[in-house]
Amino acid sequence: MVKQAAAETGGAGVKDAAYDLFQDALMSGRLRPGQMVSQRALVDMLNLSIGALRELLPRLQAEGLVSVLPQRGILIPAIDLSMIRNTFQMRAALEREAVIHAVKEMSDAVLESQRKLHTDIVEAVKKAPTPELLARGQEIDTGFHNLLISATDNELLRNAYNINAIRMRLIKLDRIRLNETVLPEAFGDHLAVIDAIQKRDRIAAIDAMDKHVRNARNRALQL
Repeated sequence: MVKQAAAETGGAGVKDAAYDLFQDALMSGRLRPGQMVSQRALVDMLNLSIGALRELLPRLQAEGLVSVLPQRGILIPAIDLSMIRNTFQMRAALEREAVIHAVKEMSDAVLESQRKLHTDIVEAVKKAPTPELLARGQEIDTGFHNLLISATDNELLRNAYNINAIRMRLIKLDRIRLNETVLPEAFGDHLAVIDAIQKRDRIAAIDAMDKHVRNARNRALQL
């Protein structure tokens, strides 16, 4: 798979493909937070060459997604209090900047579209919280935050957010599940953010996003 990507897209393409394979292993649970794995096991799991893995590891280390321990192996960081707090602090800073930009630039049409997506799924989940509806709710949740970040048109901010989002997804898999109780609460927070942006109220938008991130952090910390 990765060798084929190299032939088609070159060195940068194979590095990105290897990175995506690593993310898939994390999200699927084949790699677990706190797990120690050898280079050989990771090569076999991801279907990489040892050379491709060694090129990938510095990026993963720089992003805090692994720790390479000499003579021991590769450690996938555990989801502990420090990781949760640091991840949510980073998220708050990035999304605060995103809503400031949205207040100035995001159109009412886009905001109304988001409002309808949110209200429709909340009503549907209240009537029948099926796994399919909750999965759709997760897509809307992720899409809303990605929309705010992408709208900044700031590549550095987007890259920082995408790296942090990997840790966020791991925390959600481990600690937070959208269910018939959590989804309406989280989407209520989203709607407050949408309302404040549409009113072009910068302070209210920041406060609403800060509250949303704080609520999500507290769920992750099980407070």
